[in-house]
Amino acid sequence: MSAEQQHRDGQAADPGPRSLAQALRERDDASLGALLRSRPDLLHPVPTDVTQLATRAGTRASVLRALEHLDRFALQAAEALAVAPDPASYQELLDLLAGDDGDEEVAGALPATVALLRERALVWGGEDRLRLVRTARELLAPSASHSSPTGLGPSVAEATSGMSPGRIQAILTAAGLPHTHDTVSAVAALSGLFADRERVAELLEGAPEASREVLTRLVWGPPYGQVTAEPAAHLRWLLDRGLLLPTTPGTVVLPREVALSLRGGRAHRVPEPTRPRVAVAAERKPQVVDAAAGGQALAALDTVEELLRSWDEGGPAVLRAGGLSIRDLKRTATVLEVPEPVAAFWVELAYAAGLIASDGGYVEEHHDRHDRPDTDAEGYEDEETRDARTRRRSGEAEHYAPTPEYDAWRDLPPAERWAWLLEAWLPGTRAPGLIGGRDGRDRTLSALGPGLDRSPAPEVRRRVLELMAGLEPGQAPDPATLLERLRWERPLRSAGPRREQPEPPRTGVRPAYGGGVAANDPEALRTKLTEWALLEAEMLGVTGRGALATHGRALLGAEGRAEGAGAGTAPAGSARAAVVAALLAPLLPEPLDHVLLQADLTAVAPGPLVRPLAEALGVLADVESKGGATVYRFTPGSVRRALDAGRSATELHAFLDRHSRTPVPQPLTYLIDDVARRHGLLRVGAASSYVRCDDESVLDEILADRRATALRLRRLAPTVVAAQADPRTLIEGLRAMGFAPAAESAEGDVMIARPHAHRTPPRTPPAPVPDGPPAPDATLLTAAVRAVRAGDRAATAPRKETPEAPGGLPRTSPADTLATVQAAAMTGESVWIGHVNAEGAASQRLLAPLRVEGGYVTGYDHTADEIRTYALHRITGVAELADEPGGAEPAR
Repeated sequence: MSAEQQHRDGQAADPGPRSLAQALRERDDASLGALLRSRPDLLHPVPTDVTQLATRAGTRASVLRALEHLDRFALQAAEALAVAPDPASYQELLDLLAGDDGDEEVAGALPATVALLRERALVWGGEDRLRLVRTARELLAPSASHSSPTGLGPSVAEATSGMSPGRIQAILTAAGLPHTHDTVSAVAALSGLFADRERVAELLEGAPEASREVLTRLVWGPPYGQVTAEPAAHLRWLLDRGLLLPTTPGTVVLPREVALSLRGGRAHRVPEPTRPRVAVAAERKPQVVDAAAGGQALAALDTVEELLRSWDEGGPAVLRAGGLSIRDLKRTATVLEVPEPVAAFWVELAYAAGLIASDGGYVEEHHDRHDRPDTDAEGYEDEETRDARTRRRSGEAEHYAPTPEYDAWRDLPPAERWAWLLEAWLPGTRAPGLIGGRDGRDRTLSALGPGLDRSPAPEVRRRVLELMAGLEPGQAPDPATLLERLRWERPLRSAGPRREQPEPPRTGVRPAYGGGVAANDPEALRTKLTEWALLEAEMLGVTGRGALATHGRALLGAEGRAEGAGAGTAPAGSARAAVVAALLAPLLPEPLDHVLLQADLTAVAPGPLVRPLAEALGVLADVESKGGATVYRFTPGSVRRALDAGRSATELHAFLDRHSRTPVPQPLTYLIDDVARRHGLLRVGAASSYVRCDDESVLDEILADRRATALRLRRLAPTVVAAQADPRTLIEGLRAMGFAPAAESAEGDVMIARPHAHRTPPRTPPAPVPDGPPAPDATLLTAAVRAVRAGDRAATAPRKETPEAPGGLPRTSPADTLATVQAAAMTGESVWIGHVNAEGAASQRLLAPLRVEGGYVTGYDHTADEIRTYALHRITGVAELADEPGGAEPAR
């Protein structure tokens, strides 16, 4: 027995419900819960009854969101229903999708698709009376300004609605149909002619070749065309027989019945009942993939650390409109030795992870002035926050800098630091690839600036990884087929109708990161988001050599378990991070506590160094090259930097002896001793500034040097020279002359110049901008279904409406109200209450009482989805939530 026959046999013969509300009312609790789970926007707030649920499910915003979450074949089925008669039978829908010749794949997939549309309340009605909700029909059906997404135009009846009876009769005569006495029968006869494939073929046998070419161009859409006041002969032939009908002056349309006859009954050129398969581009050993991903993860950590280290004493200034300037982004790219779009990605990742922020502003773009995260319950602000506010009021520029969270992140093991970054990347809605493009107002989008949030980004990113996880370990997907699969799963991503157009040619060339995308092109945005997700996963080490690594699979697996127990909570995220970190840790090399010193004044670190060694070596030497091994170079300037930080020559020698696996080269020993011998010989202080030295010959040499002219030096004593330049300028000038002066305090002590780590006040990471409301958990679904059922029983029960019962609930005495809510608080049950607020507005609330005291009841309001407190004297009535008659269980 065929699938469609089984589908028909399983359906009742009755005409079905008369409205969407009745169809929802006849569902069981499990089916109602499935609707609310698939369309979470219907839950905010919780509907009071089934009628309100049906009304909300038919609103334009909700229907459009539901259509956006259909796969391509489900959307094709909805589009076919939009051009089918209303109501349509299941067989009529099957004929529109499969055509006159039939299609086994379509016939096999259609029953499940119709069930999906029913579940999401987009289709209702009996087997022979399928109805698409009115709003969906309005969105998908053709109108005077555009055709249907199928490419079909209006029907004959719709196109001839404003035509004169005489003109209609003339068309009947030219088409070979008998004259009728009224317009209705004439339109019906013409529609019947065009719906008959054989009769249309006979009519076109005598058509000119040019006329048939016009129909061929219009048949798959768009069905509209332009004609002049005096159409050509081949166009006049079509107009006379009604094969083209005028809509507006100068515009004609191909009637829907004619197009379907020419298409062989198909509403779509190519029905797509089966999801495209993701092809495998390459196969590699899983161990090779994991090793490559581990190396990328380590490189990612090094890049983020280098970025934050370069901003440690205060990063670039914040633009007035927010974000990073193009010049500062170029400087950051130079420091990281990566292209600018890639540097923008690392900056945005650190920002999303809460590691960098503005020192005077707020990371949260959506908080208002009164929702400050850096004040306590009493409104107390710490000194650093007050300083930031003072800088803002005084007009002092704000800068980006690491947050206090950076210090906590830096102290974690490498695998946990990487998991921290992944926890920010996976759900983030900011799209760094847009940087450099233009927004809707033709303004340049900057790094860390506004306008980078794209709600589909987390869904696309997660789905890309899930499709990669569906392949065997070590298999790398073909990006083109991966993109085609995502297009099939989410074909509609814009408010306007989708037209069937041939796919643009694709190549196997891997795209570069960034480049921006047009603000009003959702299809191009989705394509870019997919490409960016693949590239970002590779840069982060989630994938290796194009295939998903083992810790990447664990990331998705842990996420799935967390979602079942309430995704988005801190414990779930911590558990996921712990699982991923445990799998990644063996792939990362152990930090080393030694380097290899060489005779050319370089040191080679054959792997990552322990943090104290890396920080000390970063002061004593300059990084010359990175890679599998990091090369440091010792220079007079780097050694002087270490001496300025308070290290003595003896300490530097001991440090190198302790951490070098090779003997300390003699040139390095001489370099340190030579710089140390001259370091501090000159002392600079503030007079404006002065130089003092116990060796008079050194001061004589300085005064005789022409390069000292700009410093405007004057000898005050044999060992003291005054200058009109400030101390910093004087020190830099003397160093440029080859000396090694040391700064001096007012007491005559040498001032140690240690790097000053600048930190922002405590900040929270930017919250992602969700694509609609979050998915409800099982508890909320159960309470919502019970609330809808209870409200529906209260709304539909036959009773006499009285002013004493506002909202339809029975009025209860204060004693009964108090007893009922106290009992519910003790048992943990929810109750239905009627409430009148201070303005006199009545409402019904589903409340789970938690505490009853002092004339107030506090509980979780499922209708508002938050904890609320209500005065008992404002509760007009209370009723317990009873189970469904006949032992029906509430939705789980």
